[in-house]
Amino acid sequence: MKITFLKNQSEVKGDLLFVSVGPKNKDEIVKEGNVKTLYLKCDEMEKMNLRKLYLLVRKMVIMAKGAKAKKLAFNFEDFKFGTIKITDEELGEIIGTQLDFANYEFVEYKTPPEEGFNFIEEIFILGVFPKARLRGIPLSLALGKLTEKAILKGDIIAQEVNKTRTLANMPGGDMTPQILARKAEEAVKGLPVKVTILGEKEMEKENMKAILSVGRGSDEESKFIIMEYLGASKNDKPVVLVGKGVTFDSGGINLKPSASLSGMNMDMSGGASVIHTIALVAKMKLKKNVIGLIPSVENMASGKSYRPGDVIRSMSGKTIEILNTDAEGRVILADALT
Repeated sequence: MKITFLKNQSEVKGDLLFVSVGPKNKDEIVKEGNVKTLYLKCDEMEKMNLRKLYLLVRKMVIMAKGAKAKKLAFNFEDFKFGTIKITDEELGEIIGTQLDFANYEFVEYKTPPEEGFNFIEEIFILGVFPKARLRGIPLSLALGKLTEKAILKGDIIAQEVNKTRTLANMPGGDMTPQILARKAEEAVKGLPVKVTILGEKEMEKENMKAILSVGRGSDEESKFIIMEYLGASKNDKPVVLVGKGVTFDSGGINLKPSASLSGMNMDMSGGASVIHTIALVAKMKLKKNVIGLIPSVENMASGKSYRPGDVIRSMSGKTIEILNTDAEGRVILADALT
C-alpha cells in the first residue's frame, strides 16, 4: 500500500474515496457528482479513547474495501480528539499501523476474483502540515515532516507484523523447519543481518539433545535458526529474542485429540515474530545489538518419537524427564536459552 502526503485536497487526482469523520447518524458512502465520500460515524467524540481510535481507523479501511475502492483520501486532523492526549507523531504512528492492519488479508490459498482482491492500493493523507510558524521557520514543514516520518514508521512496523501473520497462517505441510529457515533468510535479504542455520549434525555437535529429541519423530529435519543484527558496539550486550518454532504440533506420543489439532500449524508463531522483529530492527537501523534464536521442529508421532518417561540430557548438562510429549515447547526452548 502506497502512502502519499498532500498539502491540500486540490492535489488529489483520479477516482478515489474521500473520508469525512464526524457526528453522523450512520456510516455511509455518498456519491455527489463525480465525488464519492465515506462518512464515518463518530458521535461520541467526548468519549473517544485509544482503543476506539484504533477501531475508527480500521473501520475506515474496511468500509473502503467493502466499497471496492482502490484509493482513499482523508484528513489527518479528523483523527485528533481532545480526549486523547498524544502528540501528532504518536497519532501518526498509530494511523500508519492501523491502516496496514485493516488492509491485511491472508489470501495465499484463495482463488482471485476476476476483479482482483479488495485491497487499498494507495492512501492520500492531508492535514499533516499545521498552519503556523516557529522562529521564522514554517512550523508546518518542521512538524509535518516529523508526522510524515511517524506515519511511515507505523507503516513499516505493520508490514512486518503482517508478514508474521502470513508465516503463522501457513499450513503445516507448507511450513516445515527447513522452509521456516529459508523464510528467515528471505526476510532479511539485503539487510545487515547475519543468518546461521544449524542442521541436525551441527546440533548434535552442540549437544542440543532436547531439540533433537522432540524432532526425532518427524521425517522433516529440525533446524536451529540464529539471526544477528549488530547496530551498536560489539562490546554492548545484545538483546536476545527466543521464539518457539514448532511448525506442527501433533502432541507426539501424547497425541492431541482431533478438536485440538486445528491451528497447530501456528505453534511456530513465536519464531515468526522473532524473524520479522529482527527484520524490522534492521530496517529501522536501531542502535542496538539484537539476536534472534529460533529452535524449529515438527512434533510428530512415529516409531522414532521421544516417549513419556524418557530422560533427556539437554545442552546445559541438566536432565529433563518427559512426562508428556505435548510439552515440547519448553523442552526445545531449554536448549535455545542455553
